[in-house]
Amino acid sequence: MPYEIAIIDNKETNISVETGPLADIDANVVTTEATTPNEIVEAADGADVLIVDAGMPVTGEVLNELDSLKIVGRSGVGLDNIDISTAVDNDITVVHTPAYCIEEVSTHALTLLLACARKLRQLDNSVRSGDWDWSVAVPLERLAGQTLGLVAFGKIPRRLVEKVAGFDFNIVAYDPYVDAREMVDYGVSKVTFEELLSQSDMISVHAPLTPETSGLFDVDAFEQVKDDAVIVNTGRGGVLDESALYEALSEGRLRGVGLDVMAEEPPGESPLFELENVLVSPHTAWYSEQSQEDAQEAVTRNIVEVLNGKSPDGVYDSTSEWLK
Repeated sequence: MPYEIAIIDNKETNISVETGPLADIDANVVTTEATTPNEIVEAADGADVLIVDAGMPVTGEVLNELDSLKIVGRSGVGLDNIDISTAVDNDITVVHTPAYCIEEVSTHALTLLLACARKLRQLDNSVRSGDWDWSVAVPLERLAGQTLGLVAFGKIPRRLVEKVAGFDFNIVAYDPYVDAREMVDYGVSKVTFEELLSQSDMISVHAPLTPETSGLFDVDAFEQVKDDAVIVNTGRGGVLDESALYEALSEGRLRGVGLDVMAEEPPGESPLFELENVLVSPHTAWYSEQSQEDAQEAVTRNIVEVLNGKSPDGVYDSTSEWLK
């Protein structure tokens, strides 16, 4: 019997990219749109495989309703929109695309780091208001010799390390899932979270949102961060406590912050947006035309391998959940 596969896509993307690898198996494919858990259940009723993107809430209730479901595929890296524990309890394999958008996110993180470190938003705003005054940026320190701290050391931060090779940074990383010897191969020193906070002039956050990382940057953490540090987050918004972040910024303890992710998306009105030293992009670090197609093709390719009895890199592994 053919596999029943439901693809939920609300972005008007090229579905043929996603369905291409499915030609290698006997499958009936249905594509539809859905935004609520009830709509997902209705769309995937009777499906063996469900493929979703980041905006789809695949809750425990959804998974419990879908009795025939064998695989949930996420077209992207993060899995915080899927109830992993219920999937495990129900013997549902979770598949994602951990190797996609490495180029895009690492480049976006570097862009935010440099823009915040050089106070580009403040300078641009000043010029647009009619001023032509370089002293708006005072004080600025030379980047060479500064310490860059990485929170998580998976594929994306490793690529970032390669991209900053010419800046003469001292680089440290906090990731409990990566051995220090592996970091040394990249010229990176493994440190504790507290050491990273106190040593880093710039911090780039790449951690996924898990019970372990939720609110990792809280009031206590921001109190340990070096004065005038830069923090950028291209991982998940909930890793930073936004109230604590606002407090640290309001007290002038941070030079600048670059955010591609927020705790709630879209975030509505946030007091962070009122601050001139906060640079925000709407969860777009992942995006290029090429990366979007990469994710669509990779998730179905991984699903086909699982259905053929294989175990590709894209199968969720709780022992390496920071490796992104």
